[in-house]
Amino acid sequence: MPFIPHTAADTAAMLETIGAASLEDLFDEIPAGLRSAPLAGVPEGLTEQEVGRLMRERAAADGEFLTFVGAGAYEHHIPAAVWEIAGRGEFYTAYTPYQAEASQGTLQLLYEFQTMIASLVGLDAANASLYDGSTALAEAVLMAVRLHGRSRRVLIPETVHPLYRKVVDTIVSAQSITLDVAPMGDNGTIDAEGLAPRLEGAAALVIPQPNFFGCLEDVHALAASARGAGALAIGLVNPVACGLLAPPGEWGPGCDIAVGEGQPLGAPLSSGGPYFGFMACRREHVRQMPGRIVGRTVDAVGREAFTLTLQAREQHIRRSKATSNICTNQGLLATAATVHMALLGPEGLRRVALASHANTAELRARLAAIPGVRMAFPDTPFFHEVVLRLPVPVAEVLRALEAQGILGGYALGEYYPGLGDALLVCATETKTADDIARYAQHLERIVTKRRLDPPCAYKDDNPRSP
Repeated sequence: MPFIPHTAADTAAMLETIGAASLEDLFDEIPAGLRSAPLAGVPEGLTEQEVGRLMRERAAADGEFLTFVGAGAYEHHIPAAVWEIAGRGEFYTAYTPYQAEASQGTLQLLYEFQTMIASLVGLDAANASLYDGSTALAEAVLMAVRLHGRSRRVLIPETVHPLYRKVVDTIVSAQSITLDVAPMGDNGTIDAEGLAPRLEGAAALVIPQPNFFGCLEDVHALAASARGAGALAIGLVNPVACGLLAPPGEWGPGCDIAVGEGQPLGAPLSSGGPYFGFMACRREHVRQMPGRIVGRTVDAVGREAFTLTLQAREQHIRRSKATSNICTNQGLLATAATVHMALLGPEGLRRVALASHANTAELRARLAAIPGVRMAFPDTPFFHEVVLRLPVPVAEVLRALEAQGILGGYALGEYYPGLGDALLVCATETKTADDIARYAQHLERIVTKRRLDPPCAYKDDNPRSP
């Protein structure tokens, strides 16, 4: 945001008005012993031009990596207009209002956001965003248990992001809710045969699409199985994939709740945040959906107006009866997502999804051709991530790739040791044929060398190693 400092004349006029001789006089009631001494080691101030140059030099020293990491946070092109608009003062400093009628612009934007999200996932209503994707899933689990009313056991597949599962467990375990982890089959998707007996007596089933490995689940059959067993279906989706794949509202008999991480919609990677979660549900469930819901109406003279229709989540409204105690919706990120979706439109989002899938298909073909590299799930349909099995330790390969300016993927060994030396790789629409060729070339060289040389030889690939 632009910063306009006070001039010396402005400061003098202010001091004269309030009757103070200097700025220091404004702090004279603070005892001298509590005041800090002059800061040692702080250099003299720089000019704006000098600061700009210093920041550019430091950014260049960090380098710019070519990234093939996904695992829940994705590098997509963000049109310049998105943050030019979201960064305006009216949006940048706004927060979801407590007195709705005072902030019509913010409310209208959130109403548009809700409308877009509901349309994207094929359900009736959406809220004004949540903290992030993992806590959105936790809220969906809590909501499903309230709606079911009889069971406090929820099936959450092994193919759901492992960090999401940890966050959900942290939030719901203290509320006597059991998370039953449904196993993964050999093809990287939910084991349907093992799932059937677990569904009996469950409150809900979480269905990821695509799942953590990028594989596409048989969502229609899974949603039908949940409905047949009397359980609710919770769709956990990537919003970009919804531009190409069937939305949760159209899976078999349809999901009851849909949630996900909104970061792919206009939010940069930003070292992991802030991001935002989204949630939508069927109309009949709306009073159990946590969060603020903005509605459109007319005022006393017939003019269009926007208002907070429901605030079911808020503990300041319902105290112990609140559906949730996480009362921050990510208004700024929801603003960026609204602008982003408006700029792309349905066809633009579909083209992003198609390009991401096509680039991943090309990446998959190039990497599978490397001797010793195998696809973990070669026969399973995918969206924009795939799992590689490497003939050498993943950690060494990632270090060697990083030395070449490439972030090669996400190592799966910590959470899925049964997959061996497995690497999750991703390609979005931002990757070019040259990017993919560069990655494949370096991976082939590194894998070949590791198979021939002792492990300590990895440092030869890194010119910065001692």
